Amino acid sequence: MAKFRYRMQNILDVKMKLESQAKIAYGIANQKYLEEQKKLQEIILRRTSYEKILKESMMGTIDVRQVSHARADVNTMKTLMRRQMIEVHKAEMQMEDARKALNEVMMERKTHEKLKEKAFEQFKAELNAEESKEIDQLVSYTYNNR
Repeated sequence: MAKFRYRMQNILDVKMKLESQAKIAYGIANQKYLEEQKKLQEIILRRTSYEKILKESMMGTIDVRQVSHARADVNTMKTLMRRQMIEVHKAEMQMEDARKALNEVMMERKTHEKLKEKAFEQFKAELNAEESKEIDQLVSYTYNNR
């Protein structure tokens, strides 16, 4: 019996390897995005605590030095927060690019798998046709020998 051999199997194997690499790249980009988000949340919490300290220093007896120091801390946190938002946006864009690349590679792999399935179906049809031909020959041979 004939054995099915897909002639573009090496291309399909390459596509599968590219897909696994794209999955890894997407995972790394996603992890980076989550880390940047976590840093942003920590900065927001620190900013909130500094704002609370500023409000408390404005109550009761006012120490100008303490108030100016608290304002400087809040402003520094605002600057850090803006910078971190930019980093989060960059990480998000990298993650989105990696996701698009992964989708593209997955589509290519699926296309090649469909081609392989069609080639296998064609192989089975050819095998069935060959079997039918052999059976017809056998039947006609036995009929003619009677």
